[in-house]
Amino acid sequence: MNVPRRAVLAMLGLVAVLPACAAAPPELVTAPGVERVSLDADAYRAEIDVLRTSAYTLGAALLADGGDGAAGGDGAAGNVVASPGSLLTALLMLRSGAGGGAAAELDRVLALPGTTRDEAANAMLAAVEKYDGDPGAVDEDNPPRKPVIHLANGLFLDRNTPVGEGYLAGLARHYGAGVHLVDFRDRAAAEPAIDAWVDRNTGGRITKAPAKFDTRNTFSLLNALYFAAAWNTPFDPADTTDRPFTTGSGDVASVPTMSQAGGAKYAGGEGWRAVDLPYAEGAVMRLVLPAPGAPATLSADQLARIGAALESASVQPVRITLPRWDHESSFDLRKVMEAMGLSRTLTTETDFDAIQPGLKLTQAAQAANITVAEKGTVAAAVTQLNGRAVSAPPEPAISIAFDRPFHYQIVHSGTGLPLFMGKVADPRS
Repeated sequence: MNVPRRAVLAMLGLVAVLPACAAAPPELVTAPGVERVSLDADAYRAEIDVLRTSAYTLGAALLADGGDGAAGGDGAAGNVVASPGSLLTALLMLRSGAGGGAAAELDRVLALPGTTRDEAANAMLAAVEKYDGDPGAVDEDNPPRKPVIHLANGLFLDRNTPVGEGYLAGLARHYGAGVHLVDFRDRAAAEPAIDAWVDRNTGGRITKAPAKFDTRNTFSLLNALYFAAAWNTPFDPADTTDRPFTTGSGDVASVPTMSQAGGAKYAGGEGWRAVDLPYAEGAVMRLVLPAPGAPATLSADQLARIGAALESASVQPVRITLPRWDHESSFDLRKVMEAMGLSRTLTTETDFDAIQPGLKLTQAAQAANITVAEKGTVAAAVTQLNGRAVSAPPEPAISIAFDRPFHYQIVHSGTGLPLFMGKVADPRS
């Protein structure tokens, strides 16, 4: 059921007050009485494994696309950094409001779990959020021993467009998504509000939303993901030296390269060797070295096989030499999604009616960056899915135009007493 925005807010008890100052971050608003459900990841282990495979599929598609990063971003010779976890979360939130062919297409292409999809996503995200913290409080020159993994879901809705009551409640129940009401036609207020949300939830590593602002949009769904963690065993800066590195284009460059020996999970297979380099707690950096001449862009099946091999591997002494890097990328996700086969999802004007009547996706984008050095890793990503309600609400069956002299009253509802009464013969005078 689609109902006017004011009716939804009344039923859910939502009150959204956006600050008059465009530079101030928007207030996070959720639905009182529709609290996020607390679920145990162990109860959804099989479904979470399916979602992890979905993330591999998205990661392979992002890296194959290559984005338009600063180093060329062609997926082969260029540097690429992406966040399949952020994109998966955004698409799961979109799927919660999908119906018809788009819902079936998303389920098929991403191989999503069935009826417990949102519950599994909730449990998975809750497990990650055990390491939640404030990105703005992180000293990125000294990443924390206990990781900060900050996930944020935000939904910006046009205050003049009807919105689905059930969709908002579902996002609050399983994704903890904040709802922010803006007037997209008022660019001076709406664009800075969205950018402030992005800036705050990435600790300033990303300051602007990845999709170009469009005053015609009525819907903007965002996921932000921030990560900061120290290595379990930091690299000694004294061991960092310039070493040769053969680039994707075949050139040999001398680059600052870190070095250490320590315990790590190691595995190898046909055409690859890999190691899980542990952070102090809660995460590892998985490093995969393809055979000489083989591409560094791996398929989803390869990623799954390597992951399974490392998860079952034992810790053993490994010497690692690893260059420092500081990269950023951006992606036109419409191109990525189209290449994956999500054509109906990108073109339908009927399958997202549960979100807004006639909603059509207009933009999809991601920005990501990462810094890897001797002490640890800091990274951030923002995924944004924008849409526009292209179908106008149906006209009421009855219409009336006061285009000639008319009578009016101001009536007290409790008694029927006409407090004021009059007529308008000429509105100009």
